[in-house]
Amino acid sequence: MGAGTVLLLFAAAVCGVCNGEVYKVGDSAGWIIIAHPDYSAWAASKTFRVGDTLIFEYDPRYHNVVEVSRSDFHTCNTAAPIATYATGNDSIVIRSPGHYYYVCGFVGHCQSGQKVDIRVAKPIQPATIPIPSPIDEPIAPQASPVGPMAPSPSPSSGESLVFYNGLFSCIVGLLLALVWVFN
Repeated sequence: MGAGTVLLLFAAAVCGVCNGEVYKVGDSAGWIIIAHPDYSAWAASKTFRVGDTLIFEYDPRYHNVVEVSRSDFHTCNTAAPIATYATGNDSIVIRSPGHYYYVCGFVGHCQSGQKVDIRVAKPIQPATIPIPSPIDEPIAPQASPVGPMAPSPSPSSGESLVFYNGLFSCIVGLLLALVWVFN
């Protein structure tokens, strides 16, 4: 594995903490056709979310990655690709919920099972409390059995620190990776 690949994987792993999980498609097998990995079972064993990264590793002389529509996925048709990747080490960031369909565009590979359906669920939204419609007459305030209540505290800077600490960790990780690669 070259230094560039190590740097890419390290950076993806470090930044995965900030932006989501990093999944190598097919795990240790990678994106291959030999040994017929079950990409459907692989995808079903994962919970993909927006911000996750898919890494396709393969030999570009024998494989590629073609993103296709649902119908083209089922028929293994690559004539109208959404996107084509051919570096042998492709990183694809999931940007929105939905299904993402990937196949190998080499003749016969998709038909032999080199295809994967990545399902990304919509993020779970907190339940909303319905707001009652306005009424004609105002209701007089009633005394609280607990006593007077203090106003809720204003948001602290702690909320933004989580973001900045994660961002700081990514930057430090990338700098360490660069120092490691170039020394």
